[in-house]
Amino acid sequence: MPIAKINGINLYYEVHGSGPALVFLHGSGGNHAIWWQQVRYFSQRYKVVTLDLRGFGRSDDVEGGPDCLDFPDDVMALMDHLKIDKAAVLGQSIGGTSCLRLAVQHPGRISAVVLAASTGSMNHEELAQMTARDRKKADALPVFDRLMSKPFQEQHPDLTWLFQQIGTFNAATQATVRNLTAKGPTPEEVSASKVPVLFLLGELDAVLSRETMQLAHRLVEGSTLTVVPSAPHSLYWENPPVFNCLVDQFLMTTLLRTEKEPAHV
Repeated sequence: MPIAKINGINLYYEVHGSGPALVFLHGSGGNHAIWWQQVRYFSQRYKVVTLDLRGFGRSDDVEGGPDCLDFPDDVMALMDHLKIDKAAVLGQSIGGTSCLRLAVQHPGRISAVVLAASTGSMNHEELAQMTARDRKKADALPVFDRLMSKPFQEQHPDLTWLFQQIGTFNAATQATVRNLTAKGPTPEEVSASKVPVLFLLGELDAVLSRETMQLAHRLVEGSTLTVVPSAPHSLYWENPPVFNCLVDQFLMTTLLRTEKEPAHV
């Protein structure tokens, strides 16, 4: 079982395929296994790295709950462990904040950022207010109605059940992750990093509105926004062919621009 001693904890990870490195960071209800519909696709052309953030899956739990401010350092230490100089990072939901922190703190080692259903918790007053408004609306819904469309739940009870079961392997939950509401980088810091950013959103996302994501996109100079019609919060799970294709197109374009740039810390 691939385990790395990272910042005092045992961190579980998997590596599949070869090529430019692509690191997947799960949300609060997931772990490395949540990306099973992405691993096979992307490992044909990329070195795919999936991991269990501290407190999730097979990684060590942390007394008092994991601190999400530790996640970026864990990811960078894992990249060092795997001798990966440069990687694209993709974060779903709360995983997105770590992606932006990595881009700002280590711009020479992050080739691209994909924020799936996430604004990366950027430090911006209006954006924070709009995100909080969206979250309040989402909290009024049953958990699975926030994450998946009703038709998908009804037509694919097996995949809905599997999604739920994957989360049962986590010691941590969204409620126990510390500093989850901590402010992320400012839009100016993200823009200054010069790391290409894709904001990817399902049109019917019940957790994050189109208006909020549009503002995040406008705030980050040179970023890309893609809104998928009739898609939910968990687009990567409910419609992986579309999700995978959009991410792949973005990466192929951005990596062609960045693959010759030297890595630096």
